[in-house]
Amino acid sequence: MELDLQNPLENFHDLPSDAVSSLFHAESDHTPSPNYFHSLKASDFDISVRRNVISLISQLSCTFDPFLCYLAINYLDRFLADQGTLQPKPWANKLLAISCFSVAAKMLKTEYSATDVQVLLNHDDGGVIFGAQTIQRMEALVLGALQWRMRSITPFSFLPFFSNLLNLDDDPALRKVLKDRASQTILKSQREIKVLEFKPSIVAASCLLHASHELFPFQYPCFLRAISDCSYVNKESVVQCYNVIQGIAREEYESAAFNIVNSSSETPVNVLDEHFLSLESEKTNVASSTTLIQQEKKDNIKRRKLTKYGNDVQFSHFRQC
Repeated sequence: MELDLQNPLENFHDLPSDAVSSLFHAESDHTPSPNYFHSLKASDFDISVRRNVISLISQLSCTFDPFLCYLAINYLDRFLADQGTLQPKPWANKLLAISCFSVAAKMLKTEYSATDVQVLLNHDDGGVIFGAQTIQRMEALVLGALQWRMRSITPFSFLPFFSNLLNLDDDPALRKVLKDRASQTILKSQREIKVLEFKPSIVAASCLLHASHELFPFQYPCFLRAISDCSYVNKESVVQCYNVIQGIAREEYESAAFNIVNSSSETPVNVLDEHFLSLESEKTNVASSTTLIQQEKKDNIKRRKLTKYGNDVQFSHFRQC
């Protein structure tokens, strides 16, 4: 039986008894070796090359399914783990990015124009456009490093399995929300080299737990117990990976907050320096401000009521642990 690439365990109850265990046992064959993670940690140059190629892949795939980008980066890491890093030449990084993207697009049966997508890239290499034969030769090198295992096992492969452990069968909508948030976390975490230390199943479990902690914190202990009791995962690895995922999310939030604080350079002093308000307009502003404050107080009361109501409804769907 051929499993679906992204959701091989969507209906795992209908699969042969050994299908689940086979997927867990085979996942290491679709990930870079542990030596690759340690070599990246020890080399700023290797990290820089990887970051640069990932940026190029992201530009190439910005108008396509996000999973295409994820799959292409998976190919990149497996290629670099097998072949080592490239020379610091922009054209070489560009060719590798295009080839990983192209192999992923073919795997997902996505139509694209090699010439058109190359226009999206930065022109640090003088704007060179690679021909079809050049790309095909590089694709052959990538496929050789992958041992022609294009059907990659990724964290997305395990999300249906772990979500089925959370007893959400009576509420498909909540399960979808949880899986969607976990999927977003998986996509964002791929660029962090620390995540490469963990198997795809561990990443999937950790991202699902992180999503549950964000969305349904009161049910998080129940979800953690359900996943920890699973015989296919190592509890300590899940905890370690979860901490890494939390760190990534924390850095993202702090970066977003910093950008918001620094996005506005206009201060009240600057405004008053440029615009001298008349006494009449000041009176108008004071009156307007008073009205806005009163309206905001009313809105806050409404929001508190709606939030309380929403929380009561949201958690009433869950079973008790």
